[in-house]
Amino acid sequence: MNTLFRTGLVLCLSWLSLSSLAQQKGSAAATEQLQAVPPANEAVNPNDHLLKLDVVVSDRTGKAVPGLQAKDFVVLDNKKPQKVISFAATDSSVQAQPPVKILLVVDEVNTSYTTVTYARDEIKKFLMQNGGQLAHPVGLAFFSDSGTEILNDSSRDGKALLASFDQHETALRSIRRSTGFYGAEEKFQLSLKMLNVLTEREDQIPGRKMVVWVSPGWPLLSGPNIQLTDKNLKGIFSSIVATSTGMRNARMTLYSVDPLGVADAGRGFYYEEFLKPVLVPNNSQLADLSLQVLAIQTGGLVLRGSTDITAQIRRAVSDADAFYTLTVEMPPAEPNEYHAIDVKVEQPGLTARTRRGYYGQ
Repeated sequence: MNTLFRTGLVLCLSWLSLSSLAQQKGSAAATEQLQAVPPANEAVNPNDHLLKLDVVVSDRTGKAVPGLQAKDFVVLDNKKPQKVISFAATDSSVQAQPPVKILLVVDEVNTSYTTVTYARDEIKKFLMQNGGQLAHPVGLAFFSDSGTEILNDSSRDGKALLASFDQHETALRSIRRSTGFYGAEEKFQLSLKMLNVLTEREDQIPGRKMVVWVSPGWPLLSGPNIQLTDKNLKGIFSSIVATSTGMRNARMTLYSVDPLGVADAGRGFYYEEFLKPVLVPNNSQLADLSLQVLAIQTGGLVLRGSTDITAQIRRAVSDADAFYTLTVEMPPAEPNEYHAIDVKVEQPGLTARTRRGYYGQ
């Protein structure tokens, strides 16, 4: 999987040059210089035919519902029912083994210095809730244009995490509006590289991971002035497939927490135009790799419109309090063939949220 994810990332970043992409119509020749790297051969994993789904069930009020059994669920793969071959329920009485891991990511690349400072204060409040006794192991990561810093190991000791947290100094960004297309290209590349680092790291660790990314998201880099060649589209599609597969194999769910609150109301919903699954290269857009889209596709949440970041983080983390893990066998699929997943609960008024699909290997 690691090779697949790295290959997909190289496919996206090796040919991405926003100074070439952001051309007016009729300048296709400028984008023809962008090249995609052919994918490497992958080793066969005996578990590749198994799909493990972490499912959160909620009632009409949004409250998580514990106490369900395997017979209460129906898993559809491309609208065809699949047999559940293993089932586990996690709640206050039965803890997940290994425990769910929460990773808080402080984004210093896509967020202003002032907003990061405010977000840090809100994260400190989260760490000190219940006297610093956290319900789940929490890890901390800082993402800046000078590199990625992941603080020690996960811990339920909020006070110890806060001590490490306070030792990190927020980095001043070196990416300015004069860099690239207003710095958007660099932010996009750095953000995908950061995601690559996390995915490869978490793939080596068993269990469910929930990555809570405190950020307004990275640039979408999509619009009428972005001209893409066939090679560009194939490269983006390969990156989408690799990113989706990498996070699925790492059992990772993304959560987007926007620290801008109501100040981001103007553009905050643009990502919704890219929530449909990408089935073929010709439908690919760079925005299909945006933070919010990936969050929804992995079964996470996009939390925005409030400056109460502490509450937003608590809302994301509450998904670890009660959930179900279902394993089904994936039917035969062509390479890169998209399969839509739908999990239904056989009780009125209940809805299930999990990853929306996967790509055949």
